[in-house]
Amino acid sequence: MLLRETLLAVLDQPTATLSPEGEVNRHRQPTWNRSQQQSHALVLTGVRRCGKSTLQGQIRQTVKGKAVTINLEDTRLYGLGPEDFAPLLALLDEHHPDASIYLDEVQEVPEWQRLVRALLDKGRRVCLTGSNASLLGRELGSKLTGRHLSHEVYPFSYREFLEFTAQQPGAASLQDYLARGGFAAALSAGADQGAVLLRELLRDVVQRDIVSRHALRASRPLMTLVLHLLAHTGQPLSLQALAKGLALPSVAQTGRMIEYLQDAWLLLAVPRFSTKFKQRVVSPPKYYAIDTGLAVANTPNPTPDLGRRLKNAVLLHLRRLGEAPTFAAMRNDWECDFVTPSLAIQCCARLTPDNRVRELRGLLQASTLPSSIKGQPRELLVLTLDQEDQLEEQGITIRVVPAWKWLD
Repeated sequence: MLLRETLLAVLDQPTATLSPEGEVNRHRQPTWNRSQQQSHALVLTGVRRCGKSTLQGQIRQTVKGKAVTINLEDTRLYGLGPEDFAPLLALLDEHHPDASIYLDEVQEVPEWQRLVRALLDKGRRVCLTGSNASLLGRELGSKLTGRHLSHEVYPFSYREFLEFTAQQPGAASLQDYLARGGFAAALSAGADQGAVLLRELLRDVVQRDIVSRHALRASRPLMTLVLHLLAHTGQPLSLQALAKGLALPSVAQTGRMIEYLQDAWLLLAVPRFSTKFKQRVVSPPKYYAIDTGLAVANTPNPTPDLGRRLKNAVLLHLRRLGEAPTFAAMRNDWECDFVTPSLAIQCCARLTPDNRVRELRGLLQASTLPSSIKGQPRELLVLTLDQEDQLEEQGITIRVVPAWKWLD
């Protein structure tokens, strides 16, 4: 149990969140209006160092009234547990009555959801961040059902990258974004040192958020798996093929490790489009990196695949918009990179006579798939680095759009 003096010191002198110079206001802000603030905790989730704490600070500036920020990774709070919640609540009532409470990295404290529930019961505004999707989902569901709002936070978008690096929209800056990604600390450090930081970040997430949390005996199989998936983003990979090809212990263990990587926000899965539940479940998904720079730094390639990086950036943009895209394919026949109720998208660095038939065929096939939006055909897009055109195929309009315009 922590001493009263320790808890009071943390409340009066909180650990400052260090933000790189030139902080960017995040363009996608969560909806947390005044009527919701008294009854619902706002939960910011995302990979480590993606800007959750910075966004939390920006939200704090927009909410009127006094506020207290508690960084639960503060070394002074090591060992904080349920037995400390009552003294902490009493100190808050005594020294910071009516203040909004901002909790950072809540997964560091066992049974943290009880603390959040107690704060909400006292009428406090509560905003919290966390770096483990599954853990947050399970614990929020068990104690805070109907009393929380979730908001996913990602590394910088292309537009935020432009603001942070003071670059202009265009093919050159887009390629720079695809190579360096959107982690602010890595961008501030420069290309070479930034790549070092991104490699350290991957090791840190694997060790702290997966190996230690799940008490894994060895980290090598997990690192082998994540490096392979980061090097092969956008490819459908079955558990059986991964286990056999990488000499992993078993198919079941491979599946668990992929779940851990998704929970830690290192990977995003894109399922195959199907109107049949069984086919959606059994078809191997495609996996994408949470950040193109993270993938590039940890899987160096002398001949960069710009098309694959572009596809990853498009997936992240769709997720930021709140979409849940799928991919559509007919084996050995056609494939469409992303399908949503209103869009069908193909991504390639450049549309050429060699790939034109393949790319357009996938879009035309995707245009015939069922949609949840009745009476509205999907818009068909080919996103490239810098080409712009409008094509007519089989009486259907297909727009070729520079990705830097679409992402901006």
